[in-house]
Amino acid sequence: MYKTILMPIDGSPCSEQALQHGLELAKALGARVHFLYVLENPAQAIWITPESVPYGLELLQDLRRLGEEAIGKALGQAQAMGVEATGEVKEGLPVPTIVEASAQYDLLIMGTHGRTGLDKLLLGSVTEGVLHRTKTPTLVVRCR
Repeated sequence: MYKTILMPIDGSPCSEQALQHGLELAKALGARVHFLYVLENPAQAIWITPESVPYGLELLQDLRRLGEEAIGKALGQAQAMGVEATGEVKEGLPVPTIVEASAQYDLLIMGTHGRTGLDKLLLGSVTEGVLHRTKTPTLVVRCR
């Protein structure tokens, strides 16, 4: 039923828990996995002054490196479990980037912190945003 699985990751402990569940499921199903790390350009999210432009470029490079490291680690875990996997770092806004990518897969697996109240309002939820927009069946792993 599920032969291709998209797993957005961000390197967080919550993402790591979802990754482990997803790899176990992929192994049991004989499914292929694609890891997606969405790199949100900090210039879109924070105020950039002329003085901060040089560091802004350096920050983007640092964030890309972190994304590539997260993808590399995930690919290593998949290989160790015998799961066929690919991965990419893609620049964009997390929710629309994940929703667009999910259309090419049979299943989407994501982690969530399960925030409520003020935390949810202030921090938002990428997982919730994706759930409201994707047509792809989605498995949400509640992190502890």
